Amino acid sequence: MSDLPAAFFPPTTPTAFSRADFGADFHWGTSAAAYQTEGAWQAEGKGPSIWDEFVRRRGRIKGGATADVATDFYQRWPEDLDLMRGLHIPNFRFSVAWSRVLPQGRGAANPAGLDFYDRLVDGCLSRGIEPWVTLYHWDLPAALQRQGGWAHRDVVSWFADYAQLMARRLGDRVRHWIVLNEPLAFVGVGHLLGIHAPGRRSLAAFLAATHHAALAQAEGGRALRATLPAEAQIGTSFSGSHVQPWRPGLPRDEAAARRADAAFNRMFIEPALGLGYPVADLPVLRRLERYHRPGDDKLLPFNFDFLGVQNYTREVIGFAPYVPLVWARLVSARRRGVPITSMGWEVYPESIYHLLKKVAAYPNAPRLVVTENGAAFPDTLTADGRVPDPARQAFLRACIGQVLRARQEGVPVDGYFVWSFTDNFEWAEGYHPRFGLVHVDYATQQRIIKDSGHWYGRLLAGEEV
Repeated sequence: MSDLPAAFFPPTTPTAFSRADFGADFHWGTSAAAYQTEGAWQAEGKGPSIWDEFVRRRGRIKGGATADVATDFYQRWPEDLDLMRGLHIPNFRFSVAWSRVLPQGRGAANPAGLDFYDRLVDGCLSRGIEPWVTLYHWDLPAALQRQGGWAHRDVVSWFADYAQLMARRLGDRVRHWIVLNEPLAFVGVGHLLGIHAPGRRSLAAFLAATHHAALAQAEGGRALRATLPAEAQIGTSFSGSHVQPWRPGLPRDEAAARRADAAFNRMFIEPALGLGYPVADLPVLRRLERYHRPGDDKLLPFNFDFLGVQNYTREVIGFAPYVPLVWARLVSARRRGVPITSMGWEVYPESIYHLLKKVAAYPNAPRLVVTENGAAFPDTLTADGRVPDPARQAFLRACIGQVLRARQEGVPVDGYFVWSFTDNFEWAEGYHPRFGLVHVDYATQQRIIKDSGHWYGRLLAGEEV
């Protein structure tokens, strides 16, 4: 790995570490999402999701790809769990496909869908793998979208009912729950930018969905708390990035960076912690008032047991007079001439350290878990059947080192999950970006553990890396 750029090895990363340095109570794992892996999009009574419909719109997905099959996890989960066990991975975070268990989003449940998640949970436990269940990873039932989706106030009660259904079904075996995955992403990219499902480009839809998702985040937590055993751990997950101004010291760039930070990092965390929306730094959020009802301020907070922190890069922000509402723009990694991943994201492992420090600084923040971190790089399958991926391995090592740095400085972070276990369908990017520890040949569904996966397995087996 000596030929990799210095950005892969920030000087603040510990020179060597082992699993023991994190303590016995640290949760190691890997993550996946239903729509990106399961396939079986119409199998055994499953209803369509907004993504099942979105991928069929011309020009929306690179290469015209769909996740109708994806990695066929619906059929191949035993094989994947066996690989996971072989790599000593003790925790697996996956999501439930809402429309698989409730084809219409509410009303009658689908027994076959519930049975699938029963089998998956039992399969994890029989292999010594702890299941972590995410209730919502972006795949709203299409039937609910036709009634307004996240822009409709009733979605809050629809979601709470769904959360209660899953808690009743799996709560006797699942001890760790995550309510929402990255609400900013499915609200912003799906309702304002239109790049993801449901493909809307509407400020009004974005604002309505923002408030309803923030309410659902808390109501979902309350529904779980009311149904699950007392020892169950309930969290939710937020995407975030270390944000810096393009020209430090220039007032307009500094102000733009504050607005971007409020949008990227604070818009959903602060309401959950009882601090309200960050209106002072992002004035457009004042328009959320039109969606408020009396008493909403008391409904937004929830006392989560942990917060999931998800990070992949940092963002450098400059003032932009032509971008209304936020007056800010991302200064691309390519323009800055820094190393990038297949997603065009800057390689900046220290971002995860800064983000953990930022979230931990809230006086009422609970413990933290890194519920996603990883990188997509091009993979090459060698003649001898290996997938050497030194860039991914170096990136993961540097990021895990930054998590250790934060933990040693007193940040209450007690878990780290790699995104992702296998390569999978990467939303609008189709199948081009590969994040997995395990390579998937999409034509044959053959799995091959990459060198980074073997490295992670050695770390979890107790070796110093």
